[in-house]
Amino acid sequence: MPFRKRLFRLLASINRVVLPKLWSKDLLRLTPLQKAIVGYRYWVTRNAL
Repeated sequence: MPFRKRLFRLLASINRVVLPKLWSKDLLRLTPLQKAIVGYRYWVTRNAL
C-alpha cells in the first residue's frame, strides 16, 4: 500500500476518535467551524479510500 494511502487511513482513524460526529445534524445549520470539520473529514475519507 502506498505511503500516502496509509497516511490518510491513519488520519481517518484518528479523526474517528478525536473529532465529533456531525453527520446526524442538518448541514445547513452548522457553524463555520463545524462546516470546516465536516469538510476536513470528507477530504481525509476521500483520500483514504
